Order: sequence, then C-alpha cells, then structure tokens
Amino acid sequence: MPFFWKPYTSDVTQFIGELKARKPSLEAEQRAGRGLLWDRALDRNALAEWREARVPQQPYVYQTKAK
Repeated sequence: MPFFWKPYTSDVTQFIGELKARKPSLEAEQRAGRGLLWDRALDRNALAEWREARVPQQPYVYQTKAK
C-alpha cells in the first residue's frame, strides 16, 4: 500500500463535515428542532381513551356491509 493513500470519503460526508465546520451550532439547532416535534411527553390518559374509542376496521374498506 503506498504512503500517499488516504481513506475514501464520499461527497455527502465531505459536505456534512464542511457544513458542521462552518456552522458549529448546527447540531444544537437540530436537537432543538427535534424537541419541537418528536421529544414530547405522552399523555397516558388521552392515549388510553384514544385506544378505547377506536372502531375496528373491516377487511376491505370499500366493500359495503352484507346484511
């Protein structure tokens, strides 16, 4: 193996590395954005009520019910 060999990095990996170098606060902003949508506390009572109120679906939705 030659001495001038270096490991391959894709264009996307290089882009992300350059982006993080230019904007060091990027990861903190991403975590804050994630906190707005995903990292939320669940209301257990509301979730239980939602599950109880659920109506079972028939196997083929568009078929009319046979009497």
